[in-house]
Parts: sequence; C-alpha cells; structure tokens
Amino acid sequence: MTKLKNQKGFTLIEMLIVMLIITVLIAIAIPNVSKQTTAVDEKGCKAFVQMVQGQVESFRMDEKKVPTIADLVTEGYLKADETDCPNGDIVNISTDGVVSSSKPAV
Repeated sequence: MTKLKNQKGFTLIEMLIVMLIITVLIAIAIPNVSKQTTAVDEKGCKAFVQMVQGQVESFRMDEKKVPTIADLVTEGYLKADETDCPNGDIVNISTDGVVSSSKPAV
C-alpha cells in the first residue's frame, strides 16, 4: 500500500482542465476547416470550367462545330463521370462555346 501513496499522477481537476483546453481548440479549428473546404470547392469548380473551356476549343478545332457536354464525352474529350464541378455545380456550354457553371435546380 505504501507504493500507491508515493506515486505521482494527474488529479481529476488537472485532467478536466486539459480536456477543456482541447475542446476549446477543436471548437475554434472546426469552423475554419469547413470554410476552407467551401473555398477549395469553388476554386476547383473554376479550374474545372477552364479545363472544359480548353476541351471545347480543342473540339472546335478538330470538328469545326460547337460541342455539347455529350459530344465531349462520346468523343473522349471528357470522362463520363466527370461532367460536373467538384462542388456539385452543373457545367453548361452556350451556343457560342462559352463554358459556365450553375447551381443545380432543386
């Protein structure tokens, strides 16, 4: 029994204080991470639209006409599962060949 009394360790109050500090740090970090995720998705969508615009221009040079998304997929300019932005926006090609993105209709 004497060995147990001589051992040093953390008290319950010290452990609770450490847990409180960790909880506060996590509460601060989580909202910042979620804000960054939406920013990354928006930038990813802009980059995807620019890439599709490049594929449209390449198709126009090869085929001498403005493509649709389906044309780009069937001719191998885009993969079938990669026709929308990473954030879920829909990619559109206008009749004059300009690529844009829009939120999906609910």
